[in-house]
Amino acid sequence: MPDLNLKETPRDGSWPFHKGERLVQDRLGDGDVRRWAGAAIRSFMPDQHRIFFEEQPFLVAGGRDGDGRPWATILEGGPGFVRSPDPASLEIGALPVAGDALAGALTAGDDIGLLGIELATRRRNRVNGTVSAVTANGLRFAVSQSFGNCPQYIRARKYWWTPEKPVARAERGSQLTGSQTERIGAADTFFIATGYRGEGDNAAYGMDVSHRGGEAGFVEVLDDRTLRFPDYAGNRFYNTLGNILSDPRTGLLFVDFASGSLLQVSGRASIDWDSDAVAGVPGARQLVTLEIDAIVELTDALRLRWQENADTARDLRLVRKVRESADVTSFHFETRDGGPPAPFEAGQHLPVELHLAGGLGKVRRSYSLSGKPQAGTYRISVKREPQGLVSRILHDILEVGAVIGSGRPAGDFALPEGRAPLVLAGAGIGITPLVSMLHEVSAADDARPVWFVHGVRDGAHHPFREEAAGLAAGKPNIRLRTLYSRPTEADDQEGVFDKQGRITGDLLVNLVNGPDARYLLCGPAAFLADVTEDLRRLGVPEDRISFETF
Repeated sequence: MPDLNLKETPRDGSWPFHKGERLVQDRLGDGDVRRWAGAAIRSFMPDQHRIFFEEQPFLVAGGRDGDGRPWATILEGGPGFVRSPDPASLEIGALPVAGDALAGALTAGDDIGLLGIELATRRRNRVNGTVSAVTANGLRFAVSQSFGNCPQYIRARKYWWTPEKPVARAERGSQLTGSQTERIGAADTFFIATGYRGEGDNAAYGMDVSHRGGEAGFVEVLDDRTLRFPDYAGNRFYNTLGNILSDPRTGLLFVDFASGSLLQVSGRASIDWDSDAVAGVPGARQLVTLEIDAIVELTDALRLRWQENADTARDLRLVRKVRESADVTSFHFETRDGGPPAPFEAGQHLPVELHLAGGLGKVRRSYSLSGKPQAGTYRISVKREPQGLVSRILHDILEVGAVIGSGRPAGDFALPEGRAPLVLAGAGIGITPLVSMLHEVSAADDARPVWFVHGVRDGAHHPFREEAAGLAAGKPNIRLRTLYSRPTEADDQEGVFDKQGRITGDLLVNLVNGPDARYLLCGPAAFLADVTEDLRRLGVPEDRISFETF
């Protein structure tokens, strides 16, 4: 890999967010995100992201046409159509198809946002930047910002290729037809392109394209020129809302997964922050309304096909509910039909589906599996969030015997192969996938050195303390370290923790004292940003750090 002299993202209090994003963060009480986001949003792609992009059969792209209107589209190609020659660039062997709203519109120097999304596994990463060159068959892309996203709200779908080469047919308009209205009303997924270009040179400026998901019907068609959709809790960066606040021009993309057809919509968006309408949509923090200016419908645009309906959920029955700490409860599930559950690997997550009372529809969330992979049951361990719709249902309403839906376990946060020392470090509820990994390494009965490091507030908020101690008992290769950030007097007297403070990269490196260790981290984005920055500063190679956020 060439030495590009890549520097860490500046942390000057403004970068990597422009004014609109910062205004939304402050309005919604999330201004603290700026303390750590400079380490989470990079000016280059980590190796994990580069490999991920190169594996994708398509990318979602967001750009502007010659009139400045934003549009979202899909770039597809065969295996290897995306290459990453270095951490700051991508080479993409595809362009928008003929008739696409962005066909012929992308030129060198243009802002462009890219989203890699693997629907089958619910993985996604975003990278924003500029077009550095356009060729006859594709384009070259220069990175400005790179960051990952959690799997929430993604509907799992498998894809395949149709053998026929499609010939796209384009229809343009400014009002929705009856068939277009039906398609939007049935959609459970769309993509949204927004952007803002202020004065001067700032990496926070440019285009962004993002995924939105929900139950079919979550996008309302108010009339033939007006759409409205909910904005759910996310990563707290508010890239989309911040862009809309600064420049309301917005593009939406609806994909017909069964036929490969695309419906592109561009218009002007506005944000409803706190009206009665917002309160009437379960889980919504805001509502966004789009006044439509232009529409492009592309029939048979892609060779790619996906399941028309997302993976059917399998029913699970709650057989045990265990209080783990003051705010964490574990939920043990068996299959409703008595058959064996789909297997999972330690570190993976489980999509769950709950029906809301009063006919208000369904909600989906994903929770890390915290139990032993060979147990024959699923265990998820959930922290009760005061404003969390699903966590409150699970804690306060769901009782033993209740039935919920689920998808197949998914995710690529997994134990690495080999015998290199492992450091499993989690903050708060982020410990859940690492507990499953601890079960795995304890059962393996080998001499691989393992450090299991957990940071919590105090003893009352320390889940899995006895379970972890039991898994480490009689295993000299497994060592536990516990940090309390605010221990009580009783905690001090009982001696139930090793150190006061928070987990840092310096602490983890000093535990291992070896160059070949693998670090697996899970927790809030601020924790991951701080610790990974520490590890890189201490010389730990990027490919020896894996992480999962929530």
